[in-house]
Amino acid sequence: MPQPANQNRSLVTAVPGPKSEALRLREDKHIAPGAQGYALAAGIVVDTASGTAVTDVDGNTFLDFIGGIAVGALGHSHPTWVEAIQKQAAKAAVGSLTSDARVELFERFAKRAPANGVHRLQMYSGGAEAVESALRLAKSYTGKYEFISCWGGFHGKTMGALSLMGSTFKDGLGPMVPGSHQVPYADCYRCPLGLEYPTCGVACADFARKYVKTATAGAVAAMIVEPMQGTAGNIIPPKEFLPAMASIAKEVGALFIADEMITGLGRTGEWWGIHHTGVVPDIVTIGKAVGGGFPLSALATTDEISVSKPWSNRSGSSSSYGGNPLAAAAGAASLRIIEEEHLVENSKKVGAAMLKRLETWLDKYSFVGTVRGSGMFMAVELVSDKKAKTPLTGKVTDRIFMECVKRGLLTMAYSAHFRIQPPLTTDEATAMNGLAILEEVFDLVEREKWWR
Repeated sequence: MPQPANQNRSLVTAVPGPKSEALRLREDKHIAPGAQGYALAAGIVVDTASGTAVTDVDGNTFLDFIGGIAVGALGHSHPTWVEAIQKQAAKAAVGSLTSDARVELFERFAKRAPANGVHRLQMYSGGAEAVESALRLAKSYTGKYEFISCWGGFHGKTMGALSLMGSTFKDGLGPMVPGSHQVPYADCYRCPLGLEYPTCGVACADFARKYVKTATAGAVAAMIVEPMQGTAGNIIPPKEFLPAMASIAKEVGALFIADEMITGLGRTGEWWGIHHTGVVPDIVTIGKAVGGGFPLSALATTDEISVSKPWSNRSGSSSSYGGNPLAAAAGAASLRIIEEEHLVENSKKVGAAMLKRLETWLDKYSFVGTVRGSGMFMAVELVSDKKAKTPLTGKVTDRIFMECVKRGLLTMAYSAHFRIQPPLTTDEATAMNGLAILEEVFDLVEREKWWR
């Protein structure tokens, strides 16, 4: 039962409407600071959602190009997914005992494993939890303690994952975990070494190789890399980069962890982000799409690595919520929907159509520096100067975000590294309806030169 097609906005009140405002006022008396910025800024209160559309309590319908920041790969409330969860919740929901749903999830995953032999799963409830487990597993297998991550990388907000974050987000939260190192990522629009691809020869990987061999203590347990960086702005590196990084890990006897939280399960137009390069990882961390909206993450690895102790001791790699029947039912339904509804293929096809339209904006808008995309993993760089590549300020991008909301589009335009990642169930007509709203806003920005 596929999601609705040719969805569009429908606005019946000012945004936010009176009911939304009243409920937000009540919530604001109790909610702690630090919640998702876009949700707070939009000011709307969700009532129902279906496919790529969200309807608020005032009856306004918005197209959703955020999708819980890539969580909503199936779109909102996919009927097959809803039915699976309802049935399982009525039977059994809690505990770590084996269930039919979990066996189905494991078997479906094994058929679509990221690489040959990478099929051993351990389940968790959040992305950072899976990453922390991957770090513990790498320590258990190698007996080493250092880790390499990348500039711009995002792997979660728990302490081990936070220490591997390649941004200023961690400022003020130190000290970080000892043995945590970051090296450049191949962001070719904003080259960290000031070079040009392809004449650079992917020099950032050469830099990483020298760094790992000279700045570490020779005890690197693993390198963790996103095949394409999400939080940094949907960065798509050249195809030589990931194999080069994997080779560095091998040279120093470290495991290679592919963080596929965002790129996995069809987001980039392939089942896994690593499939664009042929890299074979030792460990893969999985989240977002795998639960279809239910809090679910996982770690996948090989038979050999999975038996490493103490990670493999009884309860050594477990989680109170991990692998419960309800989560397993959500995961099994998600994998079934992605496969049966050909969502990987849809991501590739509709994403290509969207990118083609986005590319016309390079000449149309003075503030669009570049666009990029792979499947439904796209980005627009918003700049005040194309030559200098100066990012638009938060003051301007916040205005762009709110103008989109007022016109019926939920986007991530609050950042100059503007990510576009609608549900994988989005049909081309709905995608174009959303881009048409975005064009309305961009036309306004161009006319009024907001960046000046």
